Amino acid sequence: MKKIILAVMLLLGVVASKAQFEAGTNYLGASVTNLGLSYSSSEKLRFGIDITAGHFLWDDFLLKTTVGYNHKPHLDDITLGLGARYYFEQNGVFLGTGVEYCHEAPKYNDLRIPAEIGYCFYLNHYLSIEPVAYYNFSINDYHDKSCFGFKVGFGFYF
Repeated sequence: MKKIILAVMLLLGVVASKAQFEAGTNYLGASVTNLGLSYSSSEKLRFGIDITAGHFLWDDFLLKTTVGYNHKPHLDDITLGLGARYYFEQNGVFLGTGVEYCHEAPKYNDLRIPAEIGYCFYLNHYLSIEPVAYYNFSINDYHDKSCFGFKVGFGFYF
């Protein structure tokens, strides 16, 4: 009996989670990036925040824009990005990519291609906690400006 109840609860959870990824759903997210874990050969450690807004154009396909601020020991940077995510409904895993413009004071600008893999852990029907591992590939300076890291954020689906 316990197994049947557990199976029904899991099935209801999967059915309820599909509503978040339907076409026409909007997304708003905020994340703490890097968490002191991001590393590249020139920057060592850094810390930042990201704000993301998006819209599901099709089921499971999110088109998103991102604005970010990163603090590093000697320089700060601001990023603007456009990207997409694909959600696997069966387990809450998502894959994402896009393009980012990064401005570092005073005179350095960079174009990056971010790649991410993450998981949506739902607190309720609308809110999720989203841990993400990412890699930012720098077009201008692959060796010194490309970096990988980890971020944790909150997502709001409405």
